[in-house]
Amino acid sequence: MSQSLPSGAPARARRAARLALVCALGAVVALVAGVGAGGLLILVVGVVGSALTGMGTWWALSRRGTVRVVGALLMVAAPVAILVIYARADVWLTALVAIALWVAAVVCGRSALRTVRKPQGMQAAAGSRPQHPVLIMNPKSGGGKVGRFGLVKKAEALGARVVLLDTAVKTDVAAIARQAVAEGADLLGVAGGDGTQARVAEVAAEHDLPFLVVSAGTRNHFAMDLGLDREDPARCLDALTDGEELRIDLGIVGGHTFVNTASFGIYAEIVQRPDYRDAKADTALNALPDLLLGYAGHPLDVVTDDTRLESQQALLVSNNPYDAPEPMTLGGRRSRLDLGVLGLVGIRVTNAAQAADVALLGARAAGLHELTSHQIVIRSDTESLPVGVDGEALTMPAPVTCSIRPGALRVLVPRLRPAAPVASPPMDWREVFTLAFSRPRPGQAAA
Repeated sequence: MSQSLPSGAPARARRAARLALVCALGAVVALVAGVGAGGLLILVVGVVGSALTGMGTWWALSRRGTVRVVGALLMVAAPVAILVIYARADVWLTALVAIALWVAAVVCGRSALRTVRKPQGMQAAAGSRPQHPVLIMNPKSGGGKVGRFGLVKKAEALGARVVLLDTAVKTDVAAIARQAVAEGADLLGVAGGDGTQARVAEVAAEHDLPFLVVSAGTRNHFAMDLGLDREDPARCLDALTDGEELRIDLGIVGGHTFVNTASFGIYAEIVQRPDYRDAKADTALNALPDLLLGYAGHPLDVVTDDTRLESQQALLVSNNPYDAPEPMTLGGRRSRLDLGVLGLVGIRVTNAAQAADVALLGARAAGLHELTSHQIVIRSDTESLPVGVDGEALTMPAPVTCSIRPGALRVLVPRLRPAAPVASPPMDWREVFTLAFSRPRPGQAAA
């Protein structure tokens, strides 16, 4: 539910809102009246093409043999056909004008909303310089970033003790972290993947010690959401000498801590397969038809604080909600890690029509659900469920309960973080309309 807008909004916010409405109206006029029937053609072709792309994608993923080939061809041919039809009908100019006006409308609308609702990021507190920091580093993580960026020498030069993992043997990083605490460590840190980050973060939270994230993994989702530099992991070490602390939440799934996500259903089933690590794409394509059409895998029922979802095919439970989750990738970015709630994205698509619905409507599609909850329980008709926890394959007894520990982890980050995320208000055209026609407070200059 939208919050009420403050009365007496600044003049610049009202002007931006009015400009947004003018641009939106201009986009509609350009389509409807710009070149006669050309505007209608743009809309119809765009909608039909998007629907066919969604259907083709579904067939390419959920079928085998000839149907898969036809789906793949349709997935590619539909967007190409849109471009060809636009070119032959000579409606390029109309399409470009309409798109440009609509983009301008959205930009102006967001600007107006940001003016009256300032974006909020995670609140940082002054951090003290650790005297006995211990950093655990995986030399193979991220294709060898530890060695490539000279992280060991740089960390030791800043007074940290580095524990370099032996990747030839299976290592319990949580045990290493606990041993470091027993020996007097006043900070724990990890240069490695998100799964390793989560295990050491759990130990840091247990002892209320600050935790340092070094973006030496492959994707570094956790580092990204903290605003850390993912291109140069050595810059994360600046926190040791010029840092500040964030209090963030930790997710719990079946007793395991996660910093990013716990996934259930299709993706979790695929990563369990023994050949997934060596041939990810081939394994996924071979497994998807059975999983999507219900010949294998298990439908998931979900119970949250106030909602129940039935027969979901894929679920993503996140430590705080993503700002704009993408249906097909279940990803995005979290601007806040301190809201004290889990995010949930659920997908149920069983035929080409539903796939087209998701392609056209995105988060508003009937087959896609986005919500937040303090606790999420996943049930199924099986005794155990495969779970992908921060990208690692686990199996847990059903039902599986996910919860959140608000403010459980102290994260030490560099004071200067140009990539630090902020939560911008969602685009809401009703609020933009209200703001555009709001009146200034008595004594306030009119727009």
